Amino acid sequence: MLAAASGLVACSSDEGGTDASNCTNTIPKKELPAVTMWGWYPNMQLVVDNFNKQNNEVQVCWTNVGQGSDHYDKFQTAISAGTGAPDVLMIEMDRIPTFQIQKAIVDIKKYGFDAVKANYGEGAWKDVSVGDAVYGVPVDGGPVAMIYRKDIFDKYDITPPKTWAEYEQAAQKVKDAGGPLFGDFGSNVSALTMALQIQKGASPFTYDSAQPTSIGVRLNDQASKDVLDYWGGLVRKGLVGKQDQFTPEYISGVINGQYATYVSAAWAPGYLTGAGVGKGQDTGKFAVAPLPQWDPNNPVQVNWGGSAFSVTSQSKKQELAAKAAYGLYADKESLTDGWTNQIIFPLNLTALNDPAFLELKVAFFNGQQANKEVYVPAANAYKGMVYSPFGQYYFDAMTKQVSEIGAGSITGSQAADRLQEDVAKYAKEQGFTVQ
Repeated sequence: MLAAASGLVACSSDEGGTDASNCTNTIPKKELPAVTMWGWYPNMQLVVDNFNKQNNEVQVCWTNVGQGSDHYDKFQTAISAGTGAPDVLMIEMDRIPTFQIQKAIVDIKKYGFDAVKANYGEGAWKDVSVGDAVYGVPVDGGPVAMIYRKDIFDKYDITPPKTWAEYEQAAQKVKDAGGPLFGDFGSNVSALTMALQIQKGASPFTYDSAQPTSIGVRLNDQASKDVLDYWGGLVRKGLVGKQDQFTPEYISGVINGQYATYVSAAWAPGYLTGAGVGKGQDTGKFAVAPLPQWDPNNPVQVNWGGSAFSVTSQSKKQELAAKAAYGLYADKESLTDGWTNQIIFPLNLTALNDPAFLELKVAFFNGQQANKEVYVPAANAYKGMVYSPFGQYYFDAMTKQVSEIGAGSITGSQAADRLQEDVAKYAKEQGFTVQ
């Protein structure tokens, strides 16, 4: 990766940015300079129109080039070619180090960071930073909580567990009474597994752009082993399932009450609603509680998912691009539309502190004020995490090991040791010195 990155820098073009005449949106102030942007939010048209209407320094020319791998593949192609990238790029936070190490995105701290710093929390800024450099503007995130079936909890006289020990005790009680699985330990949610390890005290990676050839890889410390052993033990005892999540089978299980809890992020209710959960026989049966803790006297909140707006190194209008990145999805109309009509959890404190957001009675949770009671406190307490430049490899390697845990062929501790060996070896092959 390091060798590839140096080659990509060498072939960078002087012609940054895509053609600003090929916009999905109509630019209202044609006399102003325009910057190009790639993004995929469902309401991006509204967000861009709001920004352009309110801004008198720069206009945004927006294009949706795809979502997920399509989006990133096109950006990687532009990096390799040294031309064709937009000025502003929507990017998932865990992808930032991958593109930062290729010098494909730039530090925007010098372009007005101090003026907007107070608009976001500590954890949000850390998630878009590499060392002291800031490579994106936070947009949405995923504070993690415990969604649960209120009907199942009532039937078996269960109260929401405050600790992971209580979670296991409740799971055993439900099983002993002939009830359903208490939760699920899927192999395809590696980012969630990592977050749960961080909650226990793990620090999987240490990486700083000031030392780009060095990385700390600590995937088999005691905290990481404890979490994998805990969930592996729940699987072994038949207290939780091992179904891959986001599948029709898993969603069917959620609808049919085959799981008492669903540990997931703040965007999960929107996802579940879109998948048909909470609309049929399970209507009004869901509630949400704070994430169980290892030490309730020292609670730790974690996050799963989230996106940002970054400025690309190919842009020849980086200061203007930064103004757009800071200003997009930052006005009240866009933020309000985002949390009312999209499956996103906003990170801008304008939204998080908005009484309409805080006091919202969430229909999926049968009128519970989930934001006020659970999600906003979790987001405010979140301290951020450090991602690696090879996050996708790590997540894939984690999936392999968790699958082995589910199959009963290895323990959680053994999986952590294997994961450490695998990822450290990969990092060295990519040219890193592993600390």
